[in-house]
Amino acid sequence: MADDHGTAHSSNPHTGLFRVVPVAGETTSSLICRIANRYGMEAKALRSSWHWRNYPPRHESGGARADAEVLLNAAGRQLLAGLCGVEEDVLARALPSWEQEDAKLPDREDGVPAAAWRIGGAVAGPVAFGCRLCTARRTGMARRVVWYAPLWSRVCVRHGRWLLDADADQPLEHLDVRGVPEVAAAQRRWAGVARRAVRAGAEPERVFALAHAVVARWWEQALYWESEAIWPRRLHQVAGGNAGGDLERWRIVGRDAVVFPEVVAVADSLLDPAMAELVWRDSRAGWPRPLPADGSFCRRLGERVERSWLGAVAATDYGGPLASWMGGVIRIRRGAGGPPGYDNGPWWLRQEHQAATMAGQLRVLGKEKEAPGSGRMWRAAVPAEQRTLITRAIESAEEQLLQLRGVQTGPTADVARQLLRTLRHSTALIDNAWKRTALVAVNAGMPLEEVAQWAQMPADTLRNILAAGQEDGG
Repeated sequence: MADDHGTAHSSNPHTGLFRVVPVAGETTSSLICRIANRYGMEAKALRSSWHWRNYPPRHESGGARADAEVLLNAAGRQLLAGLCGVEEDVLARALPSWEQEDAKLPDREDGVPAAAWRIGGAVAGPVAFGCRLCTARRTGMARRVVWYAPLWSRVCVRHGRWLLDADADQPLEHLDVRGVPEVAAAQRRWAGVARRAVRAGAEPERVFALAHAVVARWWEQALYWESEAIWPRRLHQVAGGNAGGDLERWRIVGRDAVVFPEVVAVADSLLDPAMAELVWRDSRAGWPRPLPADGSFCRRLGERVERSWLGAVAATDYGGPLASWMGGVIRIRRGAGGPPGYDNGPWWLRQEHQAATMAGQLRVLGKEKEAPGSGRMWRAAVPAEQRTLITRAIESAEEQLLQLRGVQTGPTADVARQLLRTLRHSTALIDNAWKRTALVAVNAGMPLEEVAQWAQMPADTLRNILAAGQEDGG
């Protein structure tokens, strides 16, 4: 990120007076806010320079979303480039959403600068806050920056800050991790782990996601681990010294920072061929049997995360992502399994195994006193971008049903066949919508039992349905 400079420009009406350089990975919305601040304007006033096709996304509380993103048409991009005094090719390299297309934004519309709001997570990946101290050092102004950043790049090493997700309805932008140096050390270590993944033919993103799911599952179980002493110490540290006054909230907000060293350690371990060999030996060379609680692999994994007692706990967690990884390793060694990329690949992470996000958990926490299974409860758990997809599926089903009005004439047999085809398609769309709703609610942290009550079926039945949907590629 370079300095902002006051620079005079030509008489072009779309040319600004100041140069405001983007942060690499910044959201377009964040850049517009910083430009407005540089000109001493409200962001809303500057945004009136574009013709907007929809309203900005908001949290259910009514507050503005920090992870809101902006997509621009060609004229809109030209206008922004002029306002910040930066060439379009530079902006294209810096802003991940710069050339994203949108059906609501025709590329040419009489040269009218047009824009559409989106949620950043649905555009270019996880969105986080930037470090204000870094922004102040480089620009002279301690302004908020919002940028696209995966979890493995969230530590500002210079200032000892863990940069939080920007999609949650909570006020914190960072956690102080100066008292837990192992968090920054883990970020430095991750670069080597990622290179190791590439050499092993695995995508680093998939390796990290699997390791994160494994450790996040341990985190949920850790409240009942009498021997666990590392995570409580870290959590109190990032909470400013004491998380006890609001433990449930701090366990949500602080989780990713607190467990980050273990996530990197697990990722490194799972990439180690020697660890895969231990899985094979524990399975007795692939014979189908439960892995033993005193198996060599889990015992060694516990040692590598500095918890010698964890092996027996991990070995008996048969339904989690670690067990799925071990099963994938065994199937590969046996030469068995399904098509590449799914059950023959150990790095495939089932959707139901993905860790609940901070935003989803906070929504559920805020609604926990409401009636279980209520419509508002699932809305609290399901991310906004997922709710959009569900709504579209329901709308498609409605369109199909409306078309039935147009097939009331003709031979009786033809009309009946058309009715049945349309109803089958509508039923499939509705079925997909409710399954997607249930799955993302469970992933967001809503208890399976409450989702099952909403779906009006036994919890075991719902669990089997969701699992079968993932095996079918859902």
